Amino acid sequence: MKLFLDTANFNEIREAANTGILDGVTTNPSLVAKENRPFKDIIKDICAIVKGDVSAEVTATDTEGMLREGRELAKIADNVIVKVPLIKDGLVAVQRFKSEGIRCNVTLCFSPTQALLAAKAGAYIVSPFIGRLDDISQVGMDLIQQIVTIYRNYDFSTQVLVASIRNPVHVADSAMLGADIATMPYGVWTQLIKHPLTDIGLARFLDDWKKVQVK
Repeated sequence: MKLFLDTANFNEIREAANTGILDGVTTNPSLVAKENRPFKDIIKDICAIVKGDVSAEVTATDTEGMLREGRELAKIADNVIVKVPLIKDGLVAVQRFKSEGIRCNVTLCFSPTQALLAAKAGAYIVSPFIGRLDDISQVGMDLIQQIVTIYRNYDFSTQVLVASIRNPVHVADSAMLGADIATMPYGVWTQLIKHPLTDIGLARFLDDWKKVQVK
């Protein structure tokens, strides 16, 4: 499973990229707004250090507007993926983008039927939001299982990107269910490697080694 960072913060992306494990980045208008820099400059800088897919979202809600914005975003770098909302005009735009060789991440997916339509429209990636489903007392991971099953049944090439991840358990569950990608905030990224027993074990090893050195 690919691991993406969900952020527009250059320092966070650079830290994750330095591990050699980061596979890509997702952004959205809310994340970009926090950085107080021109949108295209942010995407260009991210693409300069991330070799994998970098999702950049359109803000238009009509097909022609999405096409206009998406074409400009796709010019920034070869690894830019145009992020489009899962609405009727968005699905029409995805089909047009695909005919032009522009890959799309269809975002804000909350149901298996929405995911089915995204795949049929030619989405490169679909992004179901599990955390937001959990927030309204639905089990977000149930949606991932449904989408993965549907895509396997019909051999769709659309990748399942698990979004709105809140904790490392979401990441592990995504991998267990066979999702293609998990994107997460930097805080969750740093938690993936941590475990209290690892810290305790390392402290004991080092303490024992000091005793050996003294002897």
